[in-house]
Amino acid sequence: MTDQNPERRPEDAPAPEPTAAQQPPTPEQPPAPDQPPPPQQYAPPPAYGQQPGGYQAYPGGAAAGGYSTELSPADQRMWAMLAHLGAILFGFLAPLIVYLVQKDRGAYVREQSREALNFNLTLLVAYVVVAIFSVITFGIGAFLIFPLVIVNIVFPILAGVAANRGENYRYPVAWRMVS
Repeated sequence: MTDQNPERRPEDAPAPEPTAAQQPPTPEQPPAPDQPPPPQQYAPPPAYGQQPGGYQAYPGGAAAGGYSTELSPADQRMWAMLAHLGAILFGFLAPLIVYLVQKDRGAYVREQSREALNFNLTLLVAYVVVAIFSVITFGIGAFLIFPLVIVNIVFPILAGVAANRGENYRYPVAWRMVS
């Protein structure tokens, strides 16, 4: 008796078992001639401190492609100016960020952002002293805040203009805390 099920279709039939030539090769077995080679193994990641992809670092800060990490003089002037002028709105944070991010990219931007950072840290100390003095004198010493605000606006503008021209600017009053 034959099994004639009208609902059974040819696509429902079990798939034939793969032959030995279709089996993926084991590491000990070479691939069959009609089979593609096994995928390539990737090289291990570079060790700590090495450049990936075989790039070698060159002395003087230039990468393998000939690109230098040092900023151009115009870019150094721009970052120095931003360090000075950013302090008007953001206090010591703007020169701190410029100093930390750009200090290794040029001597001029390092010097000017350090100068702006020192001045703004000095202003921060002065603001704290005036606040304490105002509390002690029941608000009478609060009038000292106005000269600090004027100094905080005028000197960074002078320094930003000088930095944009490429001149070294030294604030008249600043503790050199960051050297």
